Amino acid sequence: MSTYVVGDIQGCYKPLRKLLKNIGFKPGRDQLWCVGDLVNRGPRSLKTLRFLADLGDSCRVVLGNHDLHFIAKHEGCAPPKGRHTLDELLAAPDAKSLSDWLRAQPLTYFDCIDTNHGLQNFLMLHAGVAPQWSLQQTLELSAEVELALQGPDYRAFLSHMYGDRPRRWHDGLEGLDRLRVITNYLTRVRYVDAIGNLQLSAKEGLALAPRGYKPWFMYETLSHETQLLFGHWAALEGRTGKNRVHALDTGFVWGRELTALRLEDGRRFAYSKK
Repeated sequence: MSTYVVGDIQGCYKPLRKLLKNIGFKPGRDQLWCVGDLVNRGPRSLKTLRFLADLGDSCRVVLGNHDLHFIAKHEGCAPPKGRHTLDELLAAPDAKSLSDWLRAQPLTYFDCIDTNHGLQNFLMLHAGVAPQWSLQQTLELSAEVELALQGPDYRAFLSHMYGDRPRRWHDGLEGLDRLRVITNYLTRVRYVDAIGNLQLSAKEGLALAPRGYKPWFMYETLSHETQLLFGHWAALEGRTGKNRVHALDTGFVWGRELTALRLEDGRRFAYSKK
């Protein structure tokens, strides 16, 4: 059995299938982990979701910002503006069942894998965490959003999910503000300052960090407790400079590569159109 973690798919169904064929992925024997942003920007979001949902227990998914946006669009809770490539998915006869399947997925996934270097803990999320969060707190805060997304008032959460404030986490946050900032860390963060203020507009790589901000993983947070697997940040081109922090979004939808990491031995595989 092998465990493969794949970067942001973003509706690129055919490249995903080609990558999985190239690495010999076999459902029922192997596990496929997806770091989120399964849909949007690419041409085949519908086929992508159908394929992943049909994998059943062979697939583990965490939600990204584009996945949440699809759910909000389907439920009529998203802002009217903004470009997307979700029309085919939104109009599909199984759009509701696929939206409900996504709503049932977590924002973080934690597991222990038997690797060539012994048992190793891995935490998968789409974007990142606040500098002060521990592993346990990250899982607990993620569960708060998951409960809101799966509960009877989930449309209220989706309607108030959008926005950049509060700018940082503190324990006294309550209600929808609390849920929004948790969601922004887990699905949108790239740069933060030392006390956790979010800088959500900057998307560039490490050489162009905004003044006073660092990539979220540069603060000594969770990497001593677990290895970290994330996507969302194509400008990193898969490089973080940290052995226990693995960036999987290598920007296929922008003309680069779709990457899979095999957890058992740390080997990376890539598919590109070139």
